[in-house]
Amino acid sequence: MNPQTRFFRVLALCSYLTLLAFSILWHFVLTTEGQYSWLFLFLMWVLPLLLPLPGLIKGQPYTHAWANFILMFYLLHGLTGVYALEQEYWYAAIEVVLATLAFIGCSFFARLRGRELGLGLKKAKQNNQ
Repeated sequence: MNPQTRFFRVLALCSYLTLLAFSILWHFVLTTEGQYSWLFLFLMWVLPLLLPLPGLIKGQPYTHAWANFILMFYLLHGLTGVYALEQEYWYAAIEVVLATLAFIGCSFFARLRGRELGLGLKKAKQNNQ
């Protein structure tokens, strides 16, 4: 693995794990509203981040790529929170930064590592020949 690929892997893992920890901290400790059950909060905010975690830890490029779909949920939630939640503005801003860093790390790692391993989609011209 070349240094650039390793950098994006570290960026993806660090920001993803920090987002996971921050989501737990925000929704279970820092929030002042108690309108949802702990089970609902776990299913909504923690479980989606746990699904791709084994593949991210193993360094699988495909898992890094599809983890971005999950990260978009957190990015959109954070952007909505920045706009709508006056009391939790900074929490939402932190979520936006972490989700963006994780997205960048996962995207570039998947692309670079996939190239190193020779993975990828064949172009239409190559398939027809």
